[in-house]
Amino acid sequence: MKPYCIDIFNYRRRKADNIVIGNTSLGGNEAIRVQSMTNTNTLDTPSSVKQCIAIINAGGTLVRLTAQGVREAENLKNIHAKLRNEGYTTPLVADIHFNPKAAEVAALYVEKVRINPGNFVSFNEVMTLSKPLTEENELTKIRQKLLPLLAICKDHKTAIRIGVNHGSLSERIMNKYGNTAQGMVVSAMEFLQLCKEEGFNDVVISMKSSNTLVMMHSVRLLIAAMEDDNMHYPLHLGVTEAGDGEDGRIKSAVGIGALLADGIGDTIRVSLSEAPELEIPVAKKLIAYIDRRKNHLPIQGLVAKKFNPYSYTRRETVAVQNIGKDQVPVVFVEKEDTYSIEPDIIVEKISSYGFHLLHLSYSQLATTNLAQLANKKDTVLLLQVEGENPVGEMRACFHALLEANCKLPVVINIRYQENDVESLQVKAGADFGALLLDGFGDGIFIQNNGTITNETLNNISFGILQAARVRSSKTEYISCPGCGRTLFDLQSTIARIKAQTAHLKGLKIGIMGCIVNGPGEMADADYGYVGAGKGKVSLYKKQDCIEKNIPEEEAVEKLIALIKENGDWQ
Repeated sequence: MKPYCIDIFNYRRRKADNIVIGNTSLGGNEAIRVQSMTNTNTLDTPSSVKQCIAIINAGGTLVRLTAQGVREAENLKNIHAKLRNEGYTTPLVADIHFNPKAAEVAALYVEKVRINPGNFVSFNEVMTLSKPLTEENELTKIRQKLLPLLAICKDHKTAIRIGVNHGSLSERIMNKYGNTAQGMVVSAMEFLQLCKEEGFNDVVISMKSSNTLVMMHSVRLLIAAMEDDNMHYPLHLGVTEAGDGEDGRIKSAVGIGALLADGIGDTIRVSLSEAPELEIPVAKKLIAYIDRRKNHLPIQGLVAKKFNPYSYTRRETVAVQNIGKDQVPVVFVEKEDTYSIEPDIIVEKISSYGFHLLHLSYSQLATTNLAQLANKKDTVLLLQVEGENPVGEMRACFHALLEANCKLPVVINIRYQENDVESLQVKAGADFGALLLDGFGDGIFIQNNGTITNETLNNISFGILQAARVRSSKTEYISCPGCGRTLFDLQSTIARIKAQTAHLKGLKIGIMGCIVNGPGEMADADYGYVGAGKGKVSLYKKQDCIEKNIPEEEAVEKLIALIKENGDWQ
C-alpha cells in the first residue's frame, strides 16, 4: 500500500500547478474557484446567456454549458460573444460526451473544454480498427482522437478538464477493473500521460461519483498515482447527482468537504437538482469554512499502521449497549422533541442507558493512558473539539486509539454556533463526513448554540450518516442537476417522485435527465427514471432497462408500479 502523501492532521492546501483559463488562474496559490453549469438548451442563446449571468452574479468564477453536438458547440461562439458584449468576462467551459468533433469546435470559442475519458472514444470507434478490443487498440484510438484536440487547444490557449465519472468508464476499463476507484484512476492517467507527452499543461482533473466513498478514494488514489509520475495538476471536486434540498447539500458537503479537509481541491461544483445559481452560495460557504483552518495550531498525530486511506474499513470496536461493533452508528440529541426519525440516544436521559460517557479531546491525549482506558467496561468515548481544525484533531485521536488497540466505541461530538440551517448542513456534513468516510465513529452528536431546532439537528445527523453510506434511514434520491441534455422538467419530476416514494426507507431511486451519465451514475440505485428522448422516459431495475420510451406523463405511475411489482413498496 502506498503511503498517503497528504498530511491528514494539519490543514494545508496541496500545491497544484498553476494553469490559466481565460482571465482566471487555477491552482498554485490561487483561491479555490467556484463554478456551476447551465441547464438551458445551448442552442437557445438568450436563455443560456441569462442563466450564465445569474451564475456569475451569484459568484461563479467558471460557467459550464453542455455541447452534445457540433451545432451546440458552434453556438457557444454566439453565447460567448453576447456575454462579452454585455461586459461579462467569466471563462466558459464546454461539456462534451461521445463527440470529439464537438470538443474540437468548442475549443475554438470557449476557455475550457471538459471531456470524459469513458466515452471520448466509443466502443464502435474502437472496433473500426478491425481488430479485437484490446488496451493497445483503444489507446491508439484515444491518441488519434485526443491529439488533434490538444493541438487546437494549444493554438487557442484553451484549457482541458479530464473529467472521469464513476458511472461512465469505458468497456475496456470496466472489463479489467470493474466500476471501481482504481479503474477511474487508470482511465484518468491514460489521458494525462498523453497530455504530458504532448507538453500540454493547462489540464484540470475531476474524479466524480454519486458515491461519496468512491469519490474520496478515487481522488486520493489519483494523487498518489500523479505523485509517482511527478504530476501536480489541479483538481476539480464534485459529488455527481447529489440531489436537492437538505440531502443534496449534505451529500455534497460530505464528499467535497472530506477532500477539502485534506487540502485537496482547486475548484468545486456543488451539483444540486435546483436552479444553478443556488449552487454557488453552498460552495462558497463550504470553502470559507474549511479555509478557517489555514492558521490552526499544529496537531501532532501519527498515522496508524492499520489505516488505509484508499479503501473503507470501519474501526473495530466492542459493543456497549447499542453502540459499536457491527451496529450502525447512532444519533445523539440533547433534548426530547417530536422527530420524524427517532434518535437513538437522548442525552438528558443518558443515565438510563446503562453506560458511562467518558469525554476525551485532543489535548487530553497526552495525559491519557489509552491502553488502560481500553480495559474499561461499559464505557463510550465522547470525542470533543477544542480548536479550529476539528477533523485534524479527531483524526489524531482516532489514529492514537488505533495504535493503542483501544476498541472502545466513540461518539463524535461537535458544537456549532449557527442560526442558518444551510450553513449548519454544510459545516456538519464536512466535519462528520470526513471522519465517517475514514471509518471513524460509532455515533454522532451535533450540538448548536443558536435558533435551529433539535428536530433539524436530528435530521441533519441522519442525513450525514446516509450521505457517508454508513446508515440508511430514508429514501435516497440520486438525481442529476440537469443541463442542456435534460429531456424533461427535472425539478417538478423529482418533486412528484418524492411525494409518492419518500416513505420507502432504504430504497435508492435514480432520477436522471439523460442517458449520458444516467444508467452508470445510478449504478447502485434500486430503480432508475432516465430521460430517453423528448418527453420520453426509460425505467430501470438496477442496471437493467425494464421499459423504454414511456410517455413522460405516464412514467411516474409506471415507476411506482415497477417498485410494487418487485415487492419493494412498503
